[in-house]
Amino acid sequence: MARYLGSRCKLCRRVGGKLFLKGTKCYSNCPLAKKTRQKLPGQHGGARQSKLSIYGLRFLEKQKARYLSGINERQFRRLFRQAEKMKGMTGENFLRFLELRLDNVVYRLGFGASKAQARQLVLHGHIAVNGLKVTIPSFILRAGDYIELRTKVQDNIFVKQALEEAGKRPLPSWLQYEPESFKGKVISLPERSETSYPVNEQLIVELYSR
Repeated sequence: MARYLGSRCKLCRRVGGKLFLKGTKCYSNCPLAKKTRQKLPGQHGGARQSKLSIYGLRFLEKQKARYLSGINERQFRRLFRQAEKMKGMTGENFLRFLELRLDNVVYRLGFGASKAQARQLVLHGHIAVNGLKVTIPSFILRAGDYIELRTKVQDNIFVKQALEEAGKRPLPSWLQYEPESFKGKVISLPERSETSYPVNEQLIVELYSR
C-alpha cells in the first residue's frame, strides 16, 4: 500500500478527532470544527456508530497511530514486530520507535511545521545526522545522535516560520536544541509520557496479537 496522498482532514474525520497533520492550520482554521464536517468522510458518510466492536476499537486506535506517523501498513507492522522482539513492554517500545524516527524528531525540533514538511526536508537531503546527510525518514535515532539543518535551507522562509511556531511549544526533555547552530541532539530515549502519540498502545498490541 502506497503512502496516503489525499486530504489529511479526511483522516481526522475518519478517527473522529484532530490529528494535527497540517501544522498551524489545525489550530486556526480546522474544517473539523464545522458541524457539516463532523460526519465520516465519503459519499455516504453518516454519523459515527454509537458503539464500536472490540475489534473496531483496536483497529481505529491502530489507524490513528498510523495516520499520526504517516507511514503505510507494511512499515507500521514491521516496526511493531521489531518492538515485540525487544525487552520490556511491547507497546512502549513501539511508540518509542515511532517517536525516534528521523522525520518525527525533525518535526519535534521545529524544522518543519508538520510531519509531512519534516519528511520532505529529510527526503530532499536537508538534514544531517552526526554530520552525514540522511535521506531516509524512517531512520531510527539513538541517544547521543546529533540532528542538524543543513546551511542551504537555514534561511528558507517556511523553515523560519516553522521554527517561530515551534518556539511557542515546549521542547521534550529528551531533546536538546541549539538555535544558533540549527542543531539538535537526542540526549535520552523518550519515556511513554513524553511521546507525541495520544493513543492507547495496548489496543494496538491486542490487535496485532490476535
